[in-house]
Amino acid sequence: MKLFLALAGINGFIAVMAGAFGAHALRDRLSERHLEVFEIGVRYQMYHALALIGAAWLVSLQAPMARAAGWSFVAGIAIFSGSLYILALTGHNKLGAITPLGGLALLVGWALVIYGVLSLPGQ
Repeated sequence: MKLFLALAGINGFIAVMAGAFGAHALRDRLSERHLEVFEIGVRYQMYHALALIGAAWLVSLQAPMARAAGWSFVAGIAIFSGSLYILALTGHNKLGAITPLGGLALLVGWALVIYGVLSLPGQ
């Protein structure tokens, strides 16, 4: 639980920092399309930093697959947002081929959250 909370904090910090960097330092350096790609990476990183807090909470409740959900979010953030950052900053479009793998990892994380919640005892 503590690890996922720390990873949530790290990813939230990076997302805010990257968002500020994009808004201030990159606005005049990137094309509108590349800036949009960069901002999508920031947005999804922040969403899933918050999702890591939820995964940590599910770990504390001993929900089945909660750790797997958290690690899926970590992998998804790294692959999805990371590939979008690199694509936006370098223009290497071939890297976009791995972005869907990160999206798949994020979807797996959410599916595991659903499973974990529905597997908890009680109402």
